[in-house]
Amino acid sequence: MKIAAIIQARMGSTRLPGKVLMDLGDETVLAHVVRRLRRATLIDEIVVATTNSTADRAIVRECQHLCARVFRGAENDVLDRYYQAAQCIGAEGIVRITSDCPLIDPEITDNTIRAFLERRPDYASNALQRTYPRGLDTEVMTRDALECAWRQAQLSYQRAHVTPYIYENPDRFYVLPVKCDTDYSSHRWTLDTPEDLAFLRAVYDRADNDDSVSWRDVLALLDQEPELVALNRDVLQKALQEG
Repeated sequence: MKIAAIIQARMGSTRLPGKVLMDLGDETVLAHVVRRLRRATLIDEIVVATTNSTADRAIVRECQHLCARVFRGAENDVLDRYYQAAQCIGAEGIVRITSDCPLIDPEITDNTIRAFLERRPDYASNALQRTYPRGLDTEVMTRDALECAWRQAQLSYQRAHVTPYIYENPDRFYVLPVKCDTDYSSHRWTLDTPEDLAFLRAVYDRADNDDSVSWRDVLALLDQEPELVALNRDVLQKALQEG
């Protein structure tokens, strides 16, 4: 089974425009995501799925700099963008990653993919029943499940967020939650606001901008410097229906 990670990326974030190309240490946020995923052992190919918008030419240029494959598609129908990207590269298992997660951990991504390969669900995710920090989210689905969602999903948020149609229909799909033994879900390591950026820059600064820092290293750092958690503690997660 060919496993492909598709990273969705665009410049038009509503809360923090251009966030995926913002500087994080000596690299862009997107660069950290790509390079960290390249250390996952169960991913056969990585594709950055961006849009046909003129503004997203900047993402194409960054992908060229990173020697990363890029696919361009619909701006608002992200489900269609994913489906077309998966078709283009012949993916049989599709790993959904968002480009605002510069601490995405290859070990955790591999664990989710491994559960998918061993248990053979239609869809596996470590965010269904959240136990990992927000920002380490990994979703894996079969080509058939993605195609079914692409054909059947009608609501705007289902098109914008790719996978809701699948996990909202457990009677139609075998859905597998992947959980950690300890609940770390109170941690927020994603990028959506200036406060999140301040937190992530502080973490990378403490790690000497080395993107091999693991999620357990970050947990240890936050135990040593709990004041860092306060940098984005009060950020509210954007509601799914907002797109």
